[in-house]
Amino acid sequence: MRPPTIRDVADRAGVSKSLVSLVLRGSDQVRPEKREAVLRAVRELGYRPNAAARSLSEQRTRTVGVLLNDLRNPWFVDLLDGLNSLLHDNGLRMLLADARLNRRTGQDPAGPFLDLGVDGLIVVGTLPDPDALGAVAERLPVVVAGAREPGLPGVDVVANDDERGARLVTEHLIGLGHRRVAHIAGYGAVGELRRRSFEATMRAHGLAEETVVEASDMTEEGGYRTTVRLLSRPDRPTAVFAFNDIAAIGAVSAAEELGLSVPRDLSVVGYDNTSIARLRHVWLTTVDNASHEVGRRAARCLLDRFEGRGGAGRTDLATPVLEIRGTTSGPLTG
Repeated sequence: MRPPTIRDVADRAGVSKSLVSLVLRGSDQVRPEKREAVLRAVRELGYRPNAAARSLSEQRTRTVGVLLNDLRNPWFVDLLDGLNSLLHDNGLRMLLADARLNRRTGQDPAGPFLDLGVDGLIVVGTLPDPDALGAVAERLPVVVAGAREPGLPGVDVVANDDERGARLVTEHLIGLGHRRVAHIAGYGAVGELRRRSFEATMRAHGLAEETVVEASDMTEEGGYRTTVRLLSRPDRPTAVFAFNDIAAIGAVSAAEELGLSVPRDLSVVGYDNTSIARLRHVWLTTVDNASHEVGRRAARCLLDRFEGRGGAGRTDLATPVLEIRGTTSGPLTG
């Protein structure tokens, strides 16, 4: 049997094809009884709109490409939830791609999205080569979410205030009495902002000589290896501020394998407030980077550009909040 058509829906509902189209597009110019008749006919017939045909008639696909820096990082989950909720409300669907996988296979990360004709692109997280987005931004609207790379013309950036977040962590640890505090740093503009804020806060409290920064790759393994090095120092730190929650989990594992107790012997703080940090047996002190709100704001920026608003690229920062849990306490004395 052939699939039902829009003509079949119109005949079943006793209305015109154009009115069926208005209902399917979510128009508010349709009387409630006519809308219900159309929707009932759609359900009874099992009708599904032809997306390809609609794309041709509207000159748009109603899809948004979402390019993730690394799909393995759980902090993307809340951001994607905020992003998708607003896009879905506006009749748009997300198409996801993992930039890490594309790099391994030698693909242009944004290339598949251009081939599919997406209406816009949202880049989530720090990319190794953000300048490559410049050429893409000349062809379609682009928004960067959760990263702070140098601005590109017409590209909006939505993120949390990384400097404020790092300052909250550092002041919390100093307030508990820690003096030897180490930072497991990340890369990119976000890594730089958090590192500089950590160092500036330590200096402001007269602790420049106690400041230790170790670079890492923002993974659990990287956090583990870096912490092993830090705890092998004769003047080992009493507290560690990790770039993200994943690295912080690695830091906790390293401390425990070396026979240290968290937080009695070593306080550990992460960043992102991922679902891992909220697990009861982890209960990690971390920074809530407002990722759900960042996602919604990024979607709003893209919708504004679809409607011809936006102008020059702008930066929108959400306010982070420190979530104090079970991995921080005052240092041992005596």
